Amino acid sequence: MTDNRDDVLPAAVLAIDGGNSKTDVALVADDGTVLASVRGPGASHEDFGLDGAMGRLGELVRTAASQAGRSPGGVVARHTSACLAGADLPDEEVQLAAAIQEQGWSRTSAVANDTFAVLRAGLTPGDGERPWGVAVTCGAGINCVGVAPDGGTTRFLAFGALSGDWGGGGGLGREAVWHAMRAEDGRGEPTALRAAVAAFYELPSMHDVAIAFHQGHLGEDDLVALPAVLFATASAGDAVARSLVERQAEEVTAMAVTAIRRLDLDGALAIPVVLGGGVLEARNPLLTDAITRRLAALAPGSVARIVDSPPVTGAALLGLDYLGAGPAAEGRLRAGYDPRVNV
Repeated sequence: MTDNRDDVLPAAVLAIDGGNSKTDVALVADDGTVLASVRGPGASHEDFGLDGAMGRLGELVRTAASQAGRSPGGVVARHTSACLAGADLPDEEVQLAAAIQEQGWSRTSAVANDTFAVLRAGLTPGDGERPWGVAVTCGAGINCVGVAPDGGTTRFLAFGALSGDWGGGGGLGREAVWHAMRAEDGRGEPTALRAAVAAFYELPSMHDVAIAFHQGHLGEDDLVALPAVLFATASAGDAVARSLVERQAEEVTAMAVTAIRRLDLDGALAIPVVLGGGVLEARNPLLTDAITRRLAALAPGSVARIVDSPPVTGAALLGLDYLGAGPAAEGRLRAGYDPRVNV
């Protein structure tokens, strides 16, 4: 019979970063040592339903347990810290936390939106300090959360256009296709995106690109890949492409500044603004410089930083925070986490 007492559990934290397209799972010891790290496909409850999502997560948890030398069944850690895409409302966090607790992977469980993992991954508080700041993620979509020094939080719905959002990889991809199509058919101004987008999809014209999307030969994942083309075209001097980069910078800044003001941090010094997600982590100079310039004007006390740790690190750190681990454990986690999960 497997002994699941806390004192024989090898892991303190089961950390989960569940995105729409990929999921990272890690088992972390009390001292911050990473015992196992596993990457798998997306496990969003929005895509697969609650039971389907738990099934997908369960496969990854069992793989991580085996990697750590533990029986893949039963309790694998004292606490589960899961940061999940689609956990956009407090009620959804409660529902997902209950579902994870029912799996029996740990004694206690907590669920937060995945943007909180990005925020924590980008923060290194001093001994005894509570991690605080603002994070904006710009990946397939865009989202923002903030945590004040007193623990108060703020967040956005992040439902896409229906909740007032603009941009992210999918949004930028749609804009690039829209402008390229109108440049080709005469309704819009000329732009190098017309040729660049068609070439990216290896099609002869934007007419063919539009038909490919209409017929389902191209889809959402293909749109999310387009920001790289947009950045290259903007860097070459194309005015339309540059305008989209500037617009994305405006949206990122608007979210960050709004969160700062909601938390009554306006005027504070050294406000961390963590930038994460594939679009921002690409570190395109035009976009990064535009965000930095706007933040300096609208929130002079802010300090922007692009996250350089995978979000699962943030989920693990939130778990270690919950268990009362100190700076030494955080330092060991950051130093020893397998960088291959961040490819």
